[in-house]
Amino acid sequence: MEAGNTTRVTVFVLQGLSNNPHIQVVLFVIFLVIYLLILTVNLLMLLVIRTDSHLHTPMYFFLSHLSFLDAFYASVIVPKLLNNLLSKWKTISFLECFIQIFFVIFLGATETCLLSVMAYDRYQAVCHPLLYVVTMNKKVCAGLAGASWAIGMGTGLLNTILLAQQNFCGPSLIRSFACELPPVLLLPCSDPYVSVFSILTTMVVLGLGTFVILVGSYTRIILTALGMNSATGWNKIFSTCSSHFLVVIIFYGSGISRYMTPASGSALEQVLSMQYSVVTPLLNPLIYSLKNQEVKAALRRRLSRKPRLTF
Repeated sequence: MEAGNTTRVTVFVLQGLSNNPHIQVVLFVIFLVIYLLILTVNLLMLLVIRTDSHLHTPMYFFLSHLSFLDAFYASVIVPKLLNNLLSKWKTISFLECFIQIFFVIFLGATETCLLSVMAYDRYQAVCHPLLYVVTMNKKVCAGLAGASWAIGMGTGLLNTILLAQQNFCGPSLIRSFACELPPVLLLPCSDPYVSVFSILTTMVVLGLGTFVILVGSYTRIILTALGMNSATGWNKIFSTCSSHFLVVIIFYGSGISRYMTPASGSALEQVLSMQYSVVTPLLNPLIYSLKNQEVKAALRRRLSRKPRLTF
């Protein structure tokens, strides 16, 4: 801590997942394998979408952004987690902690926007197929993706700056394995009402806005599907929308459960944090690849392609 009129915390202590050295080694191996899998499957998804001309469509353009985001998100959390599992002192500097908080908010808000954009894309594809190519052209897709990243960036900067201006004079124990908003909000010595108000406003405006787009899009999709007599049409709608719908349920379910309940450092909170920061980035590309025939076909083409020798 720094001395002066008031003391200020310069280093936080992370509670971590376990204090048992043997369990820590086991957890290190497990999370290292998971992290490598996250990078592998998401980068493979990016590579396949980039190189296969059959996947150069708006849906897979947005999916490539989601894959990059998931790999980025895991890289914000897991490396520090791995380092602390092998360290005696599980500390994180004030600056490093708030950089992590910024990226967690930034990437979480971006994914929220991106998932609603993907739902809107499916709505246009299912409900207005004849106008789909015109409506979701390259310029529109780039604008929607760029707006998602910009909104996420602005949300992250606003909430991180407001929280960093609070007076952190102790305690310094963060009851989590990473710097997250719920446990860090318990630490300021000053009243964090401005930060709390900003965070709640962000959650209501951003959460409600994207939720309306999601519900509206899928309501129209379901109504369109109900009006079809063709089993082929039903199967096509289900195959293209079920993967995204499952990803939305997992992301929103774990995120809402984590951020809408008071922080206490319980085991359940640790599990929920692990769900959306580590498990979800691994599940997303697996869900899209296992439940999507086009992605599976592209993967088969990619894997069966013979390497060319050049001299």
